Amino acid sequence: MTTTYVLDGQRIHTLEDFWRVMGEAVNGPGGYFGKNLDAFRDCLWGGFGTPDDGEFKVQWRQHTCSKRDLGYPETVRQLEIRLKRCHPTNRGWVTEDLNAALGGRRPTVFDWLVEIFEETAPGALELC
Repeated sequence: MTTTYVLDGQRIHTLEDFWRVMGEAVNGPGGYFGKNLDAFRDCLWGGFGTPDDGEFKVQWRQHTCSKRDLGYPETVRQLEIRLKRCHPTNRGWVTEDLNAALGGRRPTVFDWLVEIFEETAPGALELC
């Protein structure tokens, strides 16, 4: 039997909101399901609340609201945070990504999340 987790896209305005809403959907109030892109990828592999057999779906309802809110302004904000925290050897490529986002180019935060779903749990994400 496939377990279905539901995300309310009207509650996801920032990447931090996504971590909270996803964690609550899988593991209940205050639940954890990653708080950065690498941890999220690890969680999708299993062992953090999803069924051991990997039979799960995530319905991202009202995803168009999230797609709008996780667009370029949020992407710029996240890349600015990343630039402040990253290792000095990574500043060049983070700055390049930031400049692209400021120009409305390259993937957005929403795109990052969808890509991780597609790569790590193919077919699990349903955009509704």
